[in-house]
Amino acid sequence: MNSNGAKLAPAFRPVGSFQRNAAYRLLPFKSIRLSTSMHLLTNLAGDYVTIPEEELKSLVQGSIGRDHPIYNDLVGRQFIYEGDPSVSLELLAAQYRTKQSLLSEFTGLHIFVTTLRCDHSCHYCQVSRVSEDRATFDMSKETGAKGVDLMFQSPSKYLKVEFQGGESLLNFEVVRYVVELVQQRKGGRNVQFVIASNLAFLTDEMLSFCAEHDVKFSCSLDGPKSLHNRNRPRPNSDSYEKTIEGIKRVRTKLGADAVSALMTTTADTLEQAEAVIDEYVEQGFHSIFLRWISPFGFAIRSEKKIGYDTERFIDFYKRGLEHTLQLNLQGKCLREEYAAIMLRKILTPYASGYVDLQSPAGLGLSVLVYNYDGNVYASDESRMLAEMGDRRFCLGNVHRHTYEQLFLESSLLETVLDTVVEGMPGCSDCAFSPYCGTDPVYNYATQRDVVGHRPTSSFCRRNMEILRYLFSILEEGSDRSRVLKGWV
Repeated sequence: MNSNGAKLAPAFRPVGSFQRNAAYRLLPFKSIRLSTSMHLLTNLAGDYVTIPEEELKSLVQGSIGRDHPIYNDLVGRQFIYEGDPSVSLELLAAQYRTKQSLLSEFTGLHIFVTTLRCDHSCHYCQVSRVSEDRATFDMSKETGAKGVDLMFQSPSKYLKVEFQGGESLLNFEVVRYVVELVQQRKGGRNVQFVIASNLAFLTDEMLSFCAEHDVKFSCSLDGPKSLHNRNRPRPNSDSYEKTIEGIKRVRTKLGADAVSALMTTTADTLEQAEAVIDEYVEQGFHSIFLRWISPFGFAIRSEKKIGYDTERFIDFYKRGLEHTLQLNLQGKCLREEYAAIMLRKILTPYASGYVDLQSPAGLGLSVLVYNYDGNVYASDESRMLAEMGDRRFCLGNVHRHTYEQLFLESSLLETVLDTVVEGMPGCSDCAFSPYCGTDPVYNYATQRDVVGHRPTSSFCRRNMEILRYLFSILEEGSDRSRVLKGWV
């Protein structure tokens, strides 16, 4: 048993305790206590069963009979086998390959940081933004083109190009240039475009271009007017008004689903879970991501003002998820995205492209970031760390390094090898590990180690409690559990 309470069940046969006349043998699985009497069992491929403690004891002792209600589930989900184990092991291997299928088509997400300039002064900003008039912090067309060259060396058939800042619309000339260049070169590839923006500088000309090239928008919406303006101050104190106006304009020109929103939880947000979610419903959104603060950039400098401990966020998340479920039961359509990502991993055989919940870590394998100055990073968080003065996860530069050099001559592969959850201390014997992942940049920023220390990891604590809460609802068989399953 590890410090998180996870226990590794014996593989195949417990020495000295398994009955010789048992009709079955055990396949490898892990268990964790969900409640005082109920345990969750998971296997390598992420199949799961829940079982009372006494039945778990009977299972490992070889005394569950074929007439037991759970027996067929245990066989069908590859927890036990009869006779030759080869068929069960081949099925497990096939399921595991499906879960890891994204590895064969890396890298899908390519982020172009068009500028560091921004008009907002968000307390939690994860990058070291600069004022609007600092044009030296803009990406050039030449740098954008080099980034496109590298992007098209990715083997993925599905590419997503995301423009970030600062405020990306302050350098729309390069956004336009990159989009047109990608459209010319994409061939048979499926390419999506998204602009991350506060929408304050949106013009009709920009909207017309985006309509022509099927470009979507992502904005920040932190909640009701007072909370949003407090979290995201700008001149004239009209950030909320500009955001709502921009959302309406995008929907009018590009369609109802052409803009999504993202919130960040600050200390001021913690007591307003219901109000934040109600704001998303009022503004016509059908999803919300209850997102915590990342420990980078200005968020570090403002920690005393806007920070909070993990337990307070977990309480906020549970209240927010419960309110979201109740709204669904009242007929409103709203999905909490972090729960939906985890539920996809729990309830389906398919992989998730969400970078922070992958094994091995999604660094480079799922995302590359092309900074305004040409430096290439293994994730957005890697860039944020570099803006704080630590270039541990910088892979190279678009003007000086080839695609092969970015992957083979940097420390990326060494880091990725250290972040295979199935072999990480504290994760290898955790029953939640098939649904979790690892974030080495977060570990490095908070614990100065890419692997991290699970007993003191806020990443681990947060994910374990969210997963425990989701499973407790799924096992109810209630209307709430049906809502969760509907999100997948």
